[in-house]
Formats: sequence, C-alpha cells, structure tokens
Amino acid sequence: MSFEVVGTLHKVFDTVSKTEKFQAREFVLLQPGNYPQYVKFQLTQDRCELISQYKEGDEVKVFFDLRGREWNGSYFTNLNAWKIEKPATTIPEPVGAPEPASTSEAGFPSIDDAPKTTDEIDDLPF
Repeated sequence: MSFEVVGTLHKVFDTVSKTEKFQAREFVLLQPGNYPQYVKFQLTQDRCELISQYKEGDEVKVFFDLRGREWNGSYFTNLNAWKIEKPATTIPEPVGAPEPASTSEAGFPSIDDAPKTTDEIDDLPF
C-alpha cells in the first residue's frame, strides 16, 4: 500500500553505506500546523539521489510505503520513499471570470438556484 504527503523539506542527510551492497539516505519533511510534525523518510539503493535536486525549504510531495520488521523482540518502522516531486500548483482563475453557480455541500444545485415562481416575482410589500 502506498501513501503520499506534501510538506516542506526540513533536513537532508548524506547517503550512508550500510554494507557493500546496501545504501540509504534519510530526509525530514516538516508538516505545519498547530503542532508541527517532523517526519523522517528513507531512500534506499538507486533512489538515494532522488532528493538531490531539492534543497531544504522546498515544498515537495513524497510517495512512500510503510515498512516494518521485528529484530530480537524489537519492532522497527520505516517510511520508505520511492518518488519525490514538486506538488501541483493550482492555476489561478482569470480576472473577471464568472462566478460559479452556488451548490449545496453535497455538490448539488441549491434551492436558491431554482427559477422563481410568479408569486415570488410579485414585488408587493404584503
């Protein structure tokens, strides 16, 4: 199962060779809010260089998998990143664009959008 998250690149660590055939690189993503979260991800093998094109302070979107294992009665969890990209930016509406029709919270047209009956059009004060 894969997940994705957008945040600010807070810290990038150097690539570390764990064995002759295995290397890993970690980085930290800042999730803003009332209680900011610093979430550490791991890149492995040929993916270690995916983070090199970004610098600390950049906003990035990280695609990752959850990895867990047991060793001598202890349990470890890794957030294994496999893709990093710039988040999609929203396209601003042109100035003077028409207002969209009002809709209810469910996305259906509102009762206010219904055509007025002849009783509602009458402008008598009583």
